[in-house]
Amino acid sequence: MFFYFLLFVIIQRCIELIIAKYNEDWMKKRGGIEFGQSHYPLMVMVHSLFFIVLTVEVVVFEKGLSSYWYYLLPLFILTQGVRIWALSSLGRFWNTKIIVLPNAKVVTKGPYRWLKHPNYLVVAMEFLILPLLFQAYYTALVFTLLNFFILAIRIPAEEEALKALTKYEEAFPLKRDEEIGKI
Repeated sequence: MFFYFLLFVIIQRCIELIIAKYNEDWMKKRGGIEFGQSHYPLMVMVHSLFFIVLTVEVVVFEKGLSSYWYYLLPLFILTQGVRIWALSSLGRFWNTKIIVLPNAKVVTKGPYRWLKHPNYLVVAMEFLILPLLFQAYYTALVFTLLNFFILAIRIPAEEEALKALTKYEEAFPLKRDEEIGKI
């Protein structure tokens, strides 16, 4: 069961990488500018290692399906729905890299009506749900922390790039401190 599940997620990620490359080419041909190149290899490494460490923990320690799978599986399916919704809402502007097309209209439809970065929330949820689904508690803990570290670098870099080249602040007028204060 684990390997089928893992295969599904890896195939999904490979398809996303193909789409991201297509979108990157499309944006760069229209003047898109890339930001955050220094942290991107670290992000790729963490996301790649996640699958390796998850597999090792499940296989070596003979972990099985969690007894809470009936809660975790629907939650995983929900996150995939939000992932597809977020990516399709961005359309050609979605990418695994930070690429901004100067003066492009900022996307505020779909889940972006409520969250600035819904796909990062999905990834954070996946870094918890997938390991918990197969009782890989160390993987859940370590990669949740690593993802938090990466997002602490990536989100500010992405927001600064968007602020510099688009009307991002007009589209999302609340500052981070104001958002946190309202929670």
